[in-house]
Amino acid sequence: MWSSDRRKFLAVSAAALLGGCGFKPAYGPDGAATGLLGGVEPDAPETRDDFALVQRLSERLGSAVVPKYALGYKVSVERRSLAITSANATTRYTLSGGVTYQLRDSASRKLLLSGEVQSFTSWSATGSVVATQAAEEDAHRRLMVILADRMVTQLIAQSGALPG
Repeated sequence: MWSSDRRKFLAVSAAALLGGCGFKPAYGPDGAATGLLGGVEPDAPETRDDFALVQRLSERLGSAVVPKYALGYKVSVERRSLAITSANATTRYTLSGGVTYQLRDSASRKLLLSGEVQSFTSWSATGSVVATQAAEEDAHRRLMVILADRMVTQLIAQSGALPG
């Protein structure tokens, strides 16, 4: 076990090293990503997937009180059979999806950042019809959470390019 003094020494040393290399916490004082918190207003959702995506973005970035940025996005999803038995019955599906996005200045509509994220989820189709349908709906929600989290990660990583 490490002593309390040793942990404190390591924490202070790590902070000094990170500070010396120019590291700043993204959401810390004067952090590049602080303007994203409560400042991003996504386009109005139109589909169930859009709603799940926007809900997760709101959880991660907060609701836009005074939006500095407008976030446009386009969700694409494709369902494919993954495992098929010799009797030609599908026992597993995969859901591949992606989001292309554009972050614009709310006032001028000038494009500030853009990107694309992709991922996939899957579900089993060996249960009842109701269980399989519920599993598919859950796979859609999980995919939108993954894609929203990846969007936020990219926005944070690119936030240094945003105007002060």
